[in-house]
Amino acid sequence: MDVFRVIQKRRAYRSLEPVEITKDLIRDLAECAQLAPSCNNNQPWRFVFVYDAQTLKDMHAVLSSGNVWAQAASMIIAVFSKREDDCIIKDREYHQFDSGLATGFLVLRATELGLVAHPIAGFSPKKTREILGIPDEYKVITLIIVGKHAKTISPVLSEQHVASEKRRPRRKTHDEFVYLNRYSEN
Repeated sequence: MDVFRVIQKRRAYRSLEPVEITKDLIRDLAECAQLAPSCNNNQPWRFVFVYDAQTLKDMHAVLSSGNVWAQAASMIIAVFSKREDDCIIKDREYHQFDSGLATGFLVLRATELGLVAHPIAGFSPKKTREILGIPDEYKVITLIIVGKHAKTISPVLSEQHVASEKRRPRRKTHDEFVYLNRYSEN
């Protein structure tokens, strides 16, 4: 088992080519998400796996203009949850955190299978709920764009996105986000 290698391999590529989506693949990804930890084992996450050609096309309307590249997706996964389905301890609501953990597990499994699974923020949650029939009480947290990494760079990408296709964007150094024993400004 080499989780570190899969973590290192995961990238937010935007140049996609089609990949066959099967119910076995969906089951595999769902099983990995299902195993994520959650507060009191509440498992608040919900996913809609969109792979039908017409529904995928309908989902193009929810994407921001900067995410036109996502129209090449073979599948879009809507991730959603509601606060009442998970722990609420004083002012701490866990449903988004726990749904994020499940999403991370799903993304890593997709990477292990040779897929790109790219979570995005540039979309309309309201339109997503309308198209997919998700009730208003649920918060749509992210969409995961799924496909196969293309060998050629998509012509719809911005210069910045082209650069990030060619090399991994800069990651913060440990000094920028790791503190030992206590937070400090230095």
